[in-house]
Amino acid sequence: MRHAKNGSEHIRHLHTLGPHGTNLEAASHEWLRRGGIQGTVTLHSSIESALDAVPDDGQHALVACAVYPALHTLVFSNLHRLHMVDSFVMPTHNMVLATNGAAQPATVASHPAPTRLIPAGTEIREVLSNSQAAIDCAEGRVEGCITTIVAAENHGLRVVRDFGAVPMVFTVHQVLAVDVESDRLVAAGAAL
Repeated sequence: MRHAKNGSEHIRHLHTLGPHGTNLEAASHEWLRRGGIQGTVTLHSSIESALDAVPDDGQHALVACAVYPALHTLVFSNLHRLHMVDSFVMPTHNMVLATNGAAQPATVASHPAPTRLIPAGTEIREVLSNSQAAIDCAEGRVEGCITTIVAAENHGLRVVRDFGAVPMVFTVHQVLAVDVESDRLVAAGAAL
């Protein structure tokens, strides 16, 4: 796949949600691979913190997920900097309920998006990523987690239920410097 002439051909650096083992990390590497781009992927504790750290030179982009709970807020609060240049469907890593040994975990860590996979009556502790959920479980902060199979294996967790891969839409948002006043004047002129 060659990226269209929408500015994405300048992107060389992707920023997304970490720590290592997230679906967004895998999607970022896949986008680079599909485009034949030799680039970098930098992981951040949240998509929001990634945006704060990303230079607005057009060579950097955020990779997000269509089900990221606050994506709409992030996009519409940053229309002056974020320009969606691509989206693609890719299956996630298998999503799993994993434990640190408990057969029926009483507390489960999860990113907000997949919390519906948690058994009813279980206490939910929301974290910033599926990989962070696995870390919290491995370190004993919770008995279980909703995470990726990759993160569960990386942290020596026991898979209790495998929900399989989920076909998912991932979005690529180029970060550009835009003169907000010029944009306002252009928009006002177009309205005349």
